[in-house]
Amino acid sequence: MMRFSQLLPIAPGTLHGDPETEVTGVSHDSRAVSPGQLYAALPGANVHGAKFAPDLIRAGVNAILTDDAGWQLISDSLSTDESDRELLAGVTALIVEAPRAVLGFVSAAVYGTTSVPDLIGVTGTNGKTTTTYLADGMLAALGHRTAVIGTVAILIAGDTVPSVRTTPEAPELHALFAKMRAAEVDTCSMEVSSHALSQHRVDGAHFNVAGFTNLSQDHLDFHNTMEEYFEAKAQLFTRTFSDKAVIVIEDEWGERMTEAAQVPVRTLGRDDRSQWRIEHTPGEADFVLHLDDGQSIRLRSPLPGDFNVTNTALAASMLIESGIPAAEIDAIGRSFVATVPGRMEIIDVSGPRALEESHPELLPRAIVDYSHTPDAIAKALATLHADSDELIIVFGAGGDRDRGKRFGMGQAAAREADVIVLTDDNPRTEDPDTIRAAIRQGIDAEVDAGRARVKKIIEVPDRGAAIDEAIAEADPRATVLIAGKGHETGQTVGTTVTDFDDRARTRSALSMRLGGEQPGKVHR
Repeated sequence: MMRFSQLLPIAPGTLHGDPETEVTGVSHDSRAVSPGQLYAALPGANVHGAKFAPDLIRAGVNAILTDDAGWQLISDSLSTDESDRELLAGVTALIVEAPRAVLGFVSAAVYGTTSVPDLIGVTGTNGKTTTTYLADGMLAALGHRTAVIGTVAILIAGDTVPSVRTTPEAPELHALFAKMRAAEVDTCSMEVSSHALSQHRVDGAHFNVAGFTNLSQDHLDFHNTMEEYFEAKAQLFTRTFSDKAVIVIEDEWGERMTEAAQVPVRTLGRDDRSQWRIEHTPGEADFVLHLDDGQSIRLRSPLPGDFNVTNTALAASMLIESGIPAAEIDAIGRSFVATVPGRMEIIDVSGPRALEESHPELLPRAIVDYSHTPDAIAKALATLHADSDELIIVFGAGGDRDRGKRFGMGQAAAREADVIVLTDDNPRTEDPDTIRAAIRQGIDAEVDAGRARVKKIIEVPDRGAAIDEAIAEADPRATVLIAGKGHETGQTVGTTVTDFDDRARTRSALSMRLGGEQPGKVHR
């Protein structure tokens, strides 16, 4: 709870009404705000949030944060009726030039969450979700009471809250921190997206340690250029947001981030450029992390893929930098458990159990992964080469998003897969044929240049049918990678979202191959 008089130093502006008015919470969502809370009426791309304020005021909301345009809209709307004018007189409003830019700090003050719980933040194009879950798994093995915020879900002391976006809006974020405090959570591992940094969603949060995984093409529909994308992520490594950083320097962007960081940095990688070095045999899960003080930490990645070795090393490094003794990480480094939904997730079968157990050789290995960038697709497929006679990928690309990456996604698949089943992802309001054609151009470019591994290309627009066909036709010694949607449980076509889960459909396709249930039957 906080008074407006206490908010003024945090968000200097013009105050209308009683400075001793108290607020118990903050919301920018007109559908969720209630009397006693501060309604943040923000300017939007299509409509100003102040448009909804008059009805909220009539319903008892009497605390507003907005800009001049928003306050004018509210005043004009409540100026014609005498009863409305009386309601307006009872409103306390803080008018600032850029309300979104102060919203996070105001929310932190109202909820009292400027330092609770301890925060570990991870940014980068690929690996954010996995790294947070790996860190959480290590913390759990050490007896910590934990939380996770990210793309897949929000977890607070074992309870799950579905996640709408990678990083919640600032008021939601600080309300979550308050719930964590009530649940006695001591450490939260959190994904920090470039969108969140650009849109002030993490304002008011401060990370004990921030981590950087990598940078490759994605979200250029929002950031326009790779340089803007980089600069957005670099904000996390300033004193406003973090105390320390661990930066993976396995690409040029990692080296640049090390130079740009305004906080003390530990570099992590596989060669002598790095302060902390990963000693690893490709294809193995076990590895050793060498620290620059002479200590060596034994670790095992619980997830397949050499890139997950790096993610595991990053998670461990961030925990050590947060103050956990290296010896404690070493003690649980090869035994901790972490499962990440839709990240290199091996799908088990739901068919007749006796047949499955007696004839496991009948089924290909099926893996669902969220990889939806050229770099992620290339790394996922390269990881699976070692123990697959044939590598099949089922994938597409999202509509109304970064169009420039589709060509590169096609190139990566053509270079690394034996069979491509090109399908739809979430086409949204874009023409699905156009999306697939852009990917096909990348595939054809690699084939024409003689750089392609791919021997067969199939186009099956219906995603469910594409998964069914890939599983039905795969050699038992093959691996089928279903890429792009990972943990998602819906498919967006036009503006309609229908139930669709790659994992459930893949499980059903495996079952069908054993003579089990019809496709679409979900087994839990």
